[in-house]
Amino acid sequence: MSHIQSVEIICIDGTRLAGDLWLSHSAALGRVIINPATGVAARYYHRYAAFLAGHGFDVLTYDYRGIGRSRPSKLRGCGYRWRDWGELDFDAALRFMEGKEGNNPILVVGHSIGGFLIGLAKSAPLVERALTVGAQYAWWGDYASKRRRALFWKWHVMMPIITAGFGYFPGKRLGWLEDLPAGVAYEWSFRGPRFETSHPRRDRQEVMQRFASVKAEILALTVSDDELGTPDAVRRTLAYFSGSRKTTVMLEPADYGRASIGHFGLFHDSHASGFWLDTLLWLRDGRNPWPDRVFANGSEKSSFTKELR
Repeated sequence: MSHIQSVEIICIDGTRLAGDLWLSHSAALGRVIINPATGVAARYYHRYAAFLAGHGFDVLTYDYRGIGRSRPSKLRGCGYRWRDWGELDFDAALRFMEGKEGNNPILVVGHSIGGFLIGLAKSAPLVERALTVGAQYAWWGDYASKRRRALFWKWHVMMPIITAGFGYFPGKRLGWLEDLPAGVAYEWSFRGPRFETSHPRRDRQEVMQRFASVKAEILALTVSDDELGTPDAVRRTLAYFSGSRKTTVMLEPADYGRASIGHFGLFHDSHASGFWLDTLLWLRDGRNPWPDRVFANGSEKSSFTKELR
């Protein structure tokens, strides 16, 4: 059982984010923050949050600025950027959870960009353990080879053209996730193989130092039919977390009796009696539930390390 509180998270720049705090009725085993994927409202993760709260965790779900309940009255011209979600929004979520009573560990579940944003927050050293699902920052060269051309056309050609016309990306109208601020859409569209190059040159060293300051243990998983969070994308992401102990896992849809799962499926409540239960082993005990599914991570791939120098 859990108790739900609507909360407001205030960022250092004064931006207010809408969130929900899912409180366990028992003594909490840990404080979990769920970081959404790009263009996905926090409500998509509410059932997983309720599940975790029912198993002894206090859980925070929240919408990034410009998304869901954190959307301003006018999205056009708001100036929000992708990097703000990590540097300001996730940082505020961390400080919010740190301020809650108790000395239990702060944990993060990060989906897609939500797994990468951990390293952008100044408060990231507060995180003790993280579970990332399909964590990547959308460089087109890491997309699944069979879908790369179509995905490049959709997200790196059509999205910036449409955004230029509307002043924001009307994703809902197109059935392509939530609407996005122009700054977020453009950062996604024009991302290069090195994330830090999207920052001004004077800021890049600080960005890299923030990632290096993260000491959390990271269990990074993907699914074999995830066309965005491929093994290459996961490795590229993890290479930034140079100070963390990292384990990478690839699951197969058949592991959970499915024909397909993709980039979003693991947070569907049909996985409550399978994948969701497995995640408790990591969040509660720090044990990898899938030891037979481990593959080489970013720290073991010299090609990615060289790219990030």
